[in-house]
Amino acid sequence: MRAILFLALLLATSFGFSQTTVNGKVVDQNSQPVPGANIVIEGKAIGTTTDFDGNFNLQTSEVPPFQLRITSIGYSETTEEVTSNNQTLTIVIEESQTFLDEVVISASRTPERIFESPVTVERFGLKEIKNTASADFYDGLENLKGVDINTNSLTFKSINTRGFASFGNSRFMQLVDGMDNSTPALNFPLGNLVGMIETDVQSVELLPGASSALYGANAFNGVLFMRSKSPFDHEGISVSMKRGITSQVAAGDNSYTDFGIRAAHKFSDKFAGKVNFGYLKGTDWAATSEIDKFDPTRTRANYNYDGINVYGDEVSTNIRAASGLGVIPDVEVSRTGYNEGALTNNNAESIKADWGLYYRPIEDSNLELSYVGKVGTGSTMYQGTNRYNIDGFFQEQHKFEVKNDNFFLRGYIVADKAGDSYDMVFAGININQAWKSNEDWFGDYIATYAGIELSGNPSGLSDDQKHAAARAAADTGRYLPGSTEFQSAFERVIKDPDLSTGAQFKDASKYYHADGNYNFSHLTDFADIQVGGSYRQYSLNSFGTIYTDYDSTIDYSEFGVYTQIQKTFDFSEEMNLKLTGSVRYDKSEFFDGFFSPRLSAGLTLNRDHNIRASVQTGFRNPTTQDLFIGLNAGRAILVGSAPDNLDRYSTDFDVSVVGQENLQQPAMITQTGRAAYENSYKASSVEMLGETGNPADLIVANPDIVKPEKVTSFEIGYRGKIEKFVIDFSAYYNQYKDFISQEVVVAPYYGTVGDGALSVAAVANGDYQAYSAYTNSDVNINSYGASLGLTAKVFDIFDLSGSYTFTKQDFDQAANPDFMSSFNTPEHKFKASIGSTDLVENFGFNIAYRFSDDYLWEATFGTGVVPEFHTIDAQINYTVPSIKSVFKVGASNLLGDEYFTAFGTGFIGSQYYVSWTINNL
Repeated sequence: MRAILFLALLLATSFGFSQTTVNGKVVDQNSQPVPGANIVIEGKAIGTTTDFDGNFNLQTSEVPPFQLRITSIGYSETTEEVTSNNQTLTIVIEESQTFLDEVVISASRTPERIFESPVTVERFGLKEIKNTASADFYDGLENLKGVDINTNSLTFKSINTRGFASFGNSRFMQLVDGMDNSTPALNFPLGNLVGMIETDVQSVELLPGASSALYGANAFNGVLFMRSKSPFDHEGISVSMKRGITSQVAAGDNSYTDFGIRAAHKFSDKFAGKVNFGYLKGTDWAATSEIDKFDPTRTRANYNYDGINVYGDEVSTNIRAASGLGVIPDVEVSRTGYNEGALTNNNAESIKADWGLYYRPIEDSNLELSYVGKVGTGSTMYQGTNRYNIDGFFQEQHKFEVKNDNFFLRGYIVADKAGDSYDMVFAGININQAWKSNEDWFGDYIATYAGIELSGNPSGLSDDQKHAAARAAADTGRYLPGSTEFQSAFERVIKDPDLSTGAQFKDASKYYHADGNYNFSHLTDFADIQVGGSYRQYSLNSFGTIYTDYDSTIDYSEFGVYTQIQKTFDFSEEMNLKLTGSVRYDKSEFFDGFFSPRLSAGLTLNRDHNIRASVQTGFRNPTTQDLFIGLNAGRAILVGSAPDNLDRYSTDFDVSVVGQENLQQPAMITQTGRAAYENSYKASSVEMLGETGNPADLIVANPDIVKPEKVTSFEIGYRGKIEKFVIDFSAYYNQYKDFISQEVVVAPYYGTVGDGALSVAAVANGDYQAYSAYTNSDVNINSYGASLGLTAKVFDIFDLSGSYTFTKQDFDQAANPDFMSSFNTPEHKFKASIGSTDLVENFGFNIAYRFSDDYLWEATFGTGVVPEFHTIDAQINYTVPSIKSVFKVGASNLLGDEYFTAFGTGFIGSQYYVSWTINNL
């Protein structure tokens, strides 16, 4: 009986509950519908969005009269009053004539007009995503001012700003809804391989330069913020289908598919959810260069050849030292390698999904609790120390978050698995080994050459012909690509994680992260004050294939806390000065804690002119690779310099060569990673000794173990509008201290460096091991640059934009020949685009042009010049409102002039595509 009375009371209460309904349509100044516009009750966390036709329906318990606030990216904000129930409104919003009113969050961790941002910010919103001429939104970021995208693969592209780029770009942070997108094993993001679905992207913001004061380690040379759409604001099902081809001289024409779907539903004003799925499939840009890594004049006919995209030829030896025969020339000879095409199918694939549940427990409050899960897998190419075929790589993320307008508290876990990924360099090396051991191969080579010499060379062969004959004899019976023997050896090698016999790398690493922020601006009128902090726990588990985690996981942690104070001084109705001060304290368990402050000032002269200046420090903790790697990469052994890592890595060497017995050394020695840091010569000085024979040329290296890197960045800028032109200018100067990089050193098997005797004999005999040590530069490295961007609305139809970026490194490489800064950035870049969202009714287009100056690419894999290049991307689109669809035809690199952005990668060809997007608000 009580239950029945309770239900009756509940029903009575429900029927008695007052409900206000508002219907309407949002249109622009040309009476065209504006889809995806936000309609929110002023001062409340209650609202809705317009559908594809600009229509909306809002139901609320709020009793009229009340105000609606209507916003949409690219349009001026407006308000409308609701005076009665069941009211129908037609709301007109004006297209904004300036981008200065767009709101960004990243610069200060609080919403503010981009015009008033204290530092440089680049923004890529829904309008830009719709109109980009690139194949997808992530590629479209390349058109932003000051941004470089280095293409490693069709599915792995690395964003960089202000120099010091690499594919493993641990100086750049990528956040997706507040979660770090970097992989635990590698400490950097794999582009958008396991990132966001295009139909779910709300906006992208990019902060070039140091941002450590607010975002901590790795927010060193830039931060990319990607925000997804809320299911409370963007409901329904959206679909994007894209089909086309990729075209490259080396790989031919191959099909390309990109599919994405988003489903979101607001079950009530309190509960909403969404699901996303994306699938991409194509053929990667084939890397086919046969240029020698160390001497461009060499060809495959040379006896000591090491081609860029040829693997297995990294194994070489001095054949006179190996034989002890005087008739054998004193030269290095390398084994015959396999082209990259024989070791990969160039599959490019990405499969990703994410889901979220969102709960707002308190009516008329924006307090929100959420859980978000993300998973992704794919195949791509990664170029680090070697070239890697990333096959079936898997990453997952899970986040719980509580937030409102004044605070957030989130915790998440990121975990990865390497799948069937393998090192193509070691695949080539160990297929060769599986067929014939190095000892036997070089033995056959030497025997053939010696036989020709000892027979008096009756055929009168030249030296090159003798080497060719020796190689042919040693290669007799070699496994050839396409043969059953080759395929069997290949399959066996890529599934073997022991790099002495295989090429697979394994990984199941993860990290746990928590961070929070509280904004006290609603509690105090004196200034806007924020405090926050973060904590991260790493758990490395590569099973000894990458790190020195042979027996168990490697666990370590770091934390940071920060505060920011922002105060605005009003001088008149239009003129004000905004001062922002931030400071952060960070501590890793391996290093002393330190502070990184930021101070900025923004002077607003009036609504159209703002001048800004800032000085900030940034820091970068050594990455997991800098600390714990233990990897024999062929030409050198990579050894991280965490204090307990130096002894964990060890290798046995056979030093029983001819003449060794005279030195009274054991035939076998064990060398630990400590030798690289405590008993080594500079590699360049060893090369000099080989040329001069003078022991005085040897220089002791003994690099210091790695410690955090710091940067002090000075920046000035201007944002403003002059007539129809919006101008954004910035200039910066960066001073790096304790710059982290790798230094190649040589550790003798016996003797103590600097002894002038035994260690010199070891080097002279070739009894040494090359190491790549992780250390800091003992000289300061500086860089500076400037960017100028112009945008304008021409004839009220065309969107016109252009930018120029200058970037320069200030570092004396000649005085530091063993230190690699990897600046890897063109000195001059120019970008321009012209387009229209409505050239005629429902028809738009965009054309984007990019120019990059030539530059030197430095990396452990190889160093070479990247020639200048020009590209044009173009698209046309047609909107069909009756079926809520946008059709697009586009092309990237329309002119087909192939180019590359890094030494050793495949040439980038053209992409041609047709897309159909449905209901993407």
